[in-house]
Amino acid sequence: MSLRIGVDTGGTFTDVCAFDEETARIHVRKVSSTPDDPGRAIVRGVTEILDQIGSRQIGEVAYFAHGTTVGTNALLTGRGARTGLITTRGFRDLLELGRGRRPSMYDPQADKPEPHVSRHLRKEVTERVRHTGAVETPLDEDDVRRAVRELRDAGVESIAVCFLYSYLDSSHERRVAEIIAEEYPGVYVSLSSDVLPEFREYERLSTVVTNSYVGPVVANYLSRLRSVLADRGLHPVPHVTQSNGGVIPFHTAEAMPVRLVLSGPSTGVVGAAQICAAAGFPDIITFDMGGTSSDISLVQGGRPKVTAGMELDGRPVRSPMLDIHTVGAGGGSLAWIDSGNHLRVGPQSAGAFPGPACYGNGDEAAVTDANVVLRMLNPEYLLNGQMKIDREASVAAMRRLADPLGLSVEETALGILRVVTANMARAIRVVSVQRGYDPRDYALVPFGGAGPLHASRLARELGMRRMVVPEIPGAQSALGLLMTDVKTDFMRTRIAPVHDAGAAAIDAVFAELDAAAAAWFVEEGVGSEGRATVRRMDLRYRGQNFELAVEIPENHLFTRDGVARLVELFHEAHERVYGYRSEDAEVEVVTFRLEASGAAPRFDVQESPASASDPQKARMDTRLACFDPTDGYVETPVYDRQLLTPGDVILGPAVIEQMDTTTVLLPGDECRVDSYRNLIIESGDEA
Repeated sequence: MSLRIGVDTGGTFTDVCAFDEETARIHVRKVSSTPDDPGRAIVRGVTEILDQIGSRQIGEVAYFAHGTTVGTNALLTGRGARTGLITTRGFRDLLELGRGRRPSMYDPQADKPEPHVSRHLRKEVTERVRHTGAVETPLDEDDVRRAVRELRDAGVESIAVCFLYSYLDSSHERRVAEIIAEEYPGVYVSLSSDVLPEFREYERLSTVVTNSYVGPVVANYLSRLRSVLADRGLHPVPHVTQSNGGVIPFHTAEAMPVRLVLSGPSTGVVGAAQICAAAGFPDIITFDMGGTSSDISLVQGGRPKVTAGMELDGRPVRSPMLDIHTVGAGGGSLAWIDSGNHLRVGPQSAGAFPGPACYGNGDEAAVTDANVVLRMLNPEYLLNGQMKIDREASVAAMRRLADPLGLSVEETALGILRVVTANMARAIRVVSVQRGYDPRDYALVPFGGAGPLHASRLARELGMRRMVVPEIPGAQSALGLLMTDVKTDFMRTRIAPVHDAGAAAIDAVFAELDAAAAAWFVEEGVGSEGRATVRRMDLRYRGQNFELAVEIPENHLFTRDGVARLVELFHEAHERVYGYRSEDAEVEVVTFRLEASGAAPRFDVQESPASASDPQKARMDTRLACFDPTDGYVETPVYDRQLLTPGDVILGPAVIEQMDTTTVLLPGDECRVDSYRNLIIESGDEA
């Protein structure tokens, strides 16, 4: 068996990437996604890429990994399982009360998100654990049995269990799980002490409910896909991506689906970080633009930034994940005119079907249509001829917007690109400027089917001077699946001051996490030579309500000097994010974290020597393209990226085409091909 396959399911396309170890070649295939059953597109894509490689069989696949948005889509569309909740008496309504914040303070019509569990399906039982971890009131098992029977009779498919302070003592939750197994065997169960053993009861409750809500949907999907692939001859255990950028076996993910919320975009960031670090660009901002949305992330020193959670559709989800910000701006984002007669773009998307007007199934103008009208994209076909497109349909759709605005078709198309660029620039500022980082200090790394198409405009909007376009940008997330490790996270909340007297306590908690990681390594079959761990601590000034994560340097010892160094790292992080430090304030630790990873079979980037060469060998055409309506259409060279070699230099304006994406060089841009076959683009000065 010599093939490794990664499959990333997007809103518009499903990308399949295969690495053939025998030939050391990467093969890429794109097929239209099938939102009603994503597995159909996966099976089709795998079948087609095996034929593309040369009549290979699925039995030759040694490694299979998958990035999925099934759980995220279930959350966003409200199509999760019918869920029940068992919680401590008195906390039934916490799911609706939340933190009491009003995010839309001046909008009297704003609605709060509907809880994933209806009030009549939230059951209270008698029990109480104190903040010290001591049991104050024993669990009333009769209460529990009564609650489980009521939920069973109500037909719930999933049950979440969340008790106060269960992160300190999980015995009550575990006993409830045993009773559920007796009274309602087969129902999906989530315990907060398993899903999120951290403090803050509302966030823990919201997260475990989310896990239960999407659990049966994700478990059924992964189980069905696993069976289909096995029936077709797949031998290795398939893996799925987590939000933290690592992969885990399907059967493990079925129990913890909340960790898959960012399954789709995370591996693209991991792969881009490795590619760019090898090429000499450790500090980057990734820009993954697909058909429906754009995902932005910041990488520093070759390592993606990590966060402890996010808010999805107004509900907090706490789980270790890469710090990725998503905005509804993609190639399929629809343009429209608002009540003030202003041009807007997104977040509505044409999706995989009907898609942009040029696909021939719809008549609304999308971002892709703007690029087709201006001939940034090939006006006849995409995907190396696999998909024919209709430019006249794009022009007609654009005219329906242009006429009410009193603009030409080209002015409207360029306006769409300017609006969507502004939307994406705001998203980049969220992960950079708002976190204390200057985007001008980073290289922009565009990928996804539409990323390289818009990168130069976006870089100029942000004042970024350099872009790095990977060799296979349109399938970067699928390729990233072949470049990531098996990974999981462990955490414990223990609030204590950070000083010399606490050093022993700090070591004790990390020893507990190390033991859990060691057991996980054995369970996953990770050999001692492939094991790695990263320690982090969530710290804050005493009296603060929120904390900052500080990564502990490798081999760090919690001696007097070691604790002092840890405190200084926190002061530096606090000053970077908030602009000040409080040297005299006491620093306390809130949550201890340990990230455990095991080396998985991976694709490593290959270097080729650069040499002076002539890029004209890759020039395949010239077409009229419009970069500015005042200049009209200008002769623009079109290059075949497959024929470009290290050392080639191209000056903009130019278009570089490949099967999975198109890269646009604006006037004034300079592009060179480096030894890793990346396109290194220096942004021009022209606006």
